[in-house]
Amino acid sequence: MDSKEKLWQEYKRTRSPEIRHQLILSYLWLVKYLAGRLAIKLPACLSQEDLESCGVLGLMEAIDKFDPDRGYDFEAYASTRVRGAMLDEVRRANWMPRTLWYKLQRLRAAREKLENLHQEKASMEAVAREMGVSQAEVHYLDSQFYRLHTLSLDEMVATGNGDPIRLGDLLPDEAIPDPLDRITEEENIELLARAVASLPEKDQLVLALYYQEGLTLKEIGAVLEVSESRVCQLHSRAINRLRKKLAELS
Repeated sequence: MDSKEKLWQEYKRTRSPEIRHQLILSYLWLVKYLAGRLAIKLPACLSQEDLESCGVLGLMEAIDKFDPDRGYDFEAYASTRVRGAMLDEVRRANWMPRTLWYKLQRLRAAREKLENLHQEKASMEAVAREMGVSQAEVHYLDSQFYRLHTLSLDEMVATGNGDPIRLGDLLPDEAIPDPLDRITEEENIELLARAVASLPEKDQLVLALYYQEGLTLKEIGAVLEVSESRVCQLHSRAINRLRKKLAELS
C-alpha cells in the first residue's frame, strides 16, 4: 500500500482535518491543470485564478465524498467534480446559453483566422465555408453579436398605438424594491452579520477578503503572508464555522 492509499484509509477512518488538508495539498496540481485547460475559453470577466478558486472547492467536495474502498481512481473521480465546479462558474458569469456562446466563439475564431490569413475583411460566404455552416447561420450569429451591444436608454421606440416613447421609460425601476423582499433581505443580512461577528477575527478577515474584496486565494495568501493551500484551509474552516453559527441563530 503506497503513501496515498494509507492517507486515504486513515482519512476514511478518522475524518481528520489535518489528513484532509494533506489530501487537498497532494491534489492541488489537478486543479491547476484543469484550470489551465479551461482558461483558453474563458469569457473576459473570469481569470484562471477564479477558476482555481472554484476548483479547490470542487476538490474538497470530492475528497469528502470519495470512498477509497470502492476501487475507483480518485483523480478521475475528482476531475469530474473539479471541472464541473469550474464550468458552473463560467456559466454563472455568462448569461447566454452554452450552445450559443460556443457558436459565437467559433464564429469569432473563424473570422479572425481568415482576416489574419488574407489581411482583409472576411466575407460571409468565406466564414460560412470555414465553419461548415450556411450563410444564413452566420447571419443569425452576427445578429446575436449585435444583441450584446449596449443600447441607449434615450432611444425612442414605438408603442402599440404608434406613439414614440423613450426606451428607458419602459424599464422597471430597480431602485424601488418590493417591500416584502426588502424586509426578508434585511432580516437575512442582520442574521448573517451577527453570525460573522461571532467568528474569530482571522475567520472574519478571510471571509471579508474573499467575498467582499473579491480577492483570489492566492491574493489572500499574499495579504496574510501564508501559502495558497493554507488560505484554502482557513476558508474551509471559516465556512464550516459560519454554517454552524447560522444554524444556531436561525
